[in-house]
Amino acid sequence: MISVSLFKPRLSHFGVSTHYFIFDADVISQAKAENSTLAVQAIRKAQCLGLLENSIVAVANAPTALLEVIRMIKEENLCPVLIVEMPVGFVSAAEFKDGTALLNDISWMITQGRKGRSILVVAAIYALLALAEQSSKKA
Repeated sequence: MISVSLFKPRLSHFGVSTHYFIFDADVISQAKAENSTLAVQAIRKAQCLGLLENSIVAVANAPTALLEVIRMIKEENLCPVLIVEMPVGFVSAAEFKDGTALLNDISWMITQGRKGRSILVVAAIYALLALAEQSSKKA
């Protein structure tokens, strides 16, 4: 939902592109093989493709993706530029967000508690782009 909601020409103005793999056949088969979630496998695929390092990682509807990103940061030294996470609170979303808030070397934006949605992530990204544009005009 995040990727679909972001206006591609606006992103390309900043040299930004989006990626999502949740519906890829290899992600689906790997999730079944490992009894895992599609979100976890999609994050792992993005990491294997080198797309997470120095990136903005945005999570809205899949708290397990967020858990995998946190694991990669702690265990594999993943270093995204920013994590924007606002998953709605079904399966431990609040607890996963709290885990991100404990990260010291990674910038993050979260909604507290169980509130979240894709549109909030999209709004946050657009706000960041607007700030970046203002900053570049002043320079």
